[in-house]
Amino acid sequence: MNYVSTRGRAPDLPFDDVLLTGLARDGGLYVPDAWPALDSATLRAVADMPYAEAATRLVYPFVDGMTEEELADMAADAYARFDHPDVAPLRELADSHWLMELFHGPTLAFKDLAMQLLGRMFDHVLKRRGERVTIVGATSGDTGSAAIEACRDRDAIEIFILHPHGRVSEVQRRQMTTVTAANVHNIAIEGTFDDCQSLVKAMFNDLTFRDRHQLSAVNSINWARVVAQIVYFIKAAAMLGAPGRKVAFSVPTGNFGCVYAGYVAARMGLPVSRLLVATNRNDILHRFFQNGAYTLGEVFATQSPSMDIQVASNFERLLFDLTGRDGAAVSTYMDELKQKGGFDVGANALAEARTLFDSRRVDEDATTATMADVHTRFDMLIDPHTAVALRAAEHGAASGEAVVTLSTAHPAKFPDAVERATGLRPALPNHLSDLFEREERCAVLANDLAAVQTHINETLARR
Repeated sequence: MNYVSTRGRAPDLPFDDVLLTGLARDGGLYVPDAWPALDSATLRAVADMPYAEAATRLVYPFVDGMTEEELADMAADAYARFDHPDVAPLRELADSHWLMELFHGPTLAFKDLAMQLLGRMFDHVLKRRGERVTIVGATSGDTGSAAIEACRDRDAIEIFILHPHGRVSEVQRRQMTTVTAANVHNIAIEGTFDDCQSLVKAMFNDLTFRDRHQLSAVNSINWARVVAQIVYFIKAAAMLGAPGRKVAFSVPTGNFGCVYAGYVAARMGLPVSRLLVATNRNDILHRFFQNGAYTLGEVFATQSPSMDIQVASNFERLLFDLTGRDGAAVSTYMDELKQKGGFDVGANALAEARTLFDSRRVDEDATTATMADVHTRFDMLIDPHTAVALRAAEHGAASGEAVVTLSTAHPAKFPDAVERATGLRPALPNHLSDLFEREERCAVLANDLAAVQTHINETLARR
């Protein structure tokens, strides 16, 4: 399988090169040149497989440069550290409504399900090639800690993670800044997540800087991150009766990577009735799915900070399909976004998108009320991102529709928000119980490309 850029001007690449490259050299994102077919026999088999075995079966059609046995060993090692035997267990809330817990990994967030596998893929490819990379990533909270945990102490990797200064929870920040591995470097940017993401993309688009340091990516701009996330969509649907039953998914959405993985699963043949894009006050995606206009607005700080995003990187991948895989058209839209602050895809493309996608916007009061209600009804604590998706599902599901709401983070990652809603402060698991006593290490920098590049140059020179 080869991979093509969403902007149509970068060379097609095999999986190994896409893994190490991250962002295409024309500024686009890589996607497969064709979708593998997911047959009924595979779906029925996956239902009863251990998670690592299912991941091997479902990811292998997308990769090259490794055997199925090598991938199986990576998957087994990646998911051995999860604290639930099912890795991503389903919890029934009501008739036809389930919660899928995606927070049982080492950093308590859904990003672990992809990142733990990705780190091992990096090791495998870099060792075979005898190469080193510098990973540069942006995080709105959870990606950073998951990436750091997956890449810490790896000989062939240096990792720099940018996060918005003061705009992540204290637990999220400390999970990144208290890691003392010599190859881990944290940068707090005085700005928003969108500013961090723009800086990362600018560094990739500076080809001299990119080549000098062999830049690579762990954000969901890296295709390998997306493909690892299709597993829990397929696994959940299979466990609930696919292919004989369609399932809807309600997904708390910021950068569009997770819900896009659900779209990939549907394109492969998973019987998905709907993908419900659940947003907070930062509702650019909800507005798009309602009227077809993708128009920037102000970024508001909320109690669900991983969703405080206006420019959703992975949306470009969907846009590529909505334009009939026309790279030139995607480039035009991206130029309009940069120059005019938005674009409109028109009625036909919107109608195509809405055949699978729907959306709901959930405000702060509703998020808090949902956390409180879930505690009262189920004696369960959920984080605010999960609350957004759960509220969207309960107010947006069709009668009798089978719905899986994705629970993307452990409530202890957002203890202040949970305590305000429920009166209870969730405790961190034992392996993080001393998190607030650990020393932090982080550079605070202005939202300035030259300053960030100088910092990276000087840090790597000392290494």
